[in-house]
Amino acid sequence: MTIRYLVGRTLQLVLIVFIAVTINFILPRLIPGDPVETALATKIAVSGNVSVDVEKVAAAYRAKFGLDQPFWRQYLNYWGDIFRFDLGVSLVNFPATVISQIRSALPWTLGLLIAATLIAFGLGSLVGALLGWPRTPAIFHLLVSPLMLLSTIPFFLLGIILLSLFAVEFPIFPPGGGFSPTLIPGFNLRTALDILAHSLLPLLSLVLGGIGAWALGMRAMMISVMGEDYITFAEAKGLPSRRIFLMYGMRNALLPQMTQLALALGGVIGGAVLVEALFSYPGIGTLLFAAIAGKDYFVIQGIVLILILALAVALFVIDLIYPLLDPRIRYQ
Repeated sequence: MTIRYLVGRTLQLVLIVFIAVTINFILPRLIPGDPVETALATKIAVSGNVSVDVEKVAAAYRAKFGLDQPFWRQYLNYWGDIFRFDLGVSLVNFPATVISQIRSALPWTLGLLIAATLIAFGLGSLVGALLGWPRTPAIFHLLVSPLMLLSTIPFFLLGIILLSLFAVEFPIFPPGGGFSPTLIPGFNLRTALDILAHSLLPLLSLVLGGIGAWALGMRAMMISVMGEDYITFAEAKGLPSRRIFLMYGMRNALLPQMTQLALALGGVIGGAVLVEALFSYPGIGTLLFAAIAGKDYFVIQGIVLILILALAVALFVIDLIYPLLDPRIRYQ
């Protein structure tokens, strides 16, 4: 890898982040209505206090958050806040900061979605490679139709089906939440098992919803790879079938899958908003869903900013490790 290429890719990463952050700043301010007054009206409706002068309090909030300043000044302040790791204060849950809310929700989302993505990727890629391997038993190909069906069903619909079956009709798993309300969390086996039990249904809905797409994509690439000359040459040399399958077939078919995996891992923070909201799972998705409903655009901006950075960094990393996956790729 040349220094020139690394510098070029780094500058490209910086440009992408700059453009995306700028769009992230502008879009929430295009939302109709005044988000400050909306947030205050929601708090007043919840508390039942009707003696509050919403307009005066809203003016104080705008001054506190800098929303009464010119647009260009708000933009410069936004960049300054980013460099200070200050994403503002939640309008709905004032005085809670955006960073504190994201910090509380992020571990739940990372644990759930990274596990679901990696399981679906691993199983889906292996099943897809076997479906594209000509020596796989014919009965194994009966899985194609179920995988096609799973790839067309949205995550949240699978979640509704699983919730209805295994939490209502057959109450095997908890219907929602991150842990039991009577549990005092701690670093012990009971807490781990309780959290695992609450995460199984959302995890299963994400795995079932993703495994079909991974398997069908891998199957198509495996069929394409099987027609290459190096496969024919490896077979002519008398190499074992397992080695041809793993090192010549599956390894080369994995390249497009790895790009998709980088996108999936980069978007893992906000990738299952409806699933988390459906199961009341205390993750980033539920936080984002509530922020959109309450027009809490400081929280929206903070979550989208983290998503932007995660996607950009994931693509940057996968671009750098491509030569390790395929020696034919060279950085010139």
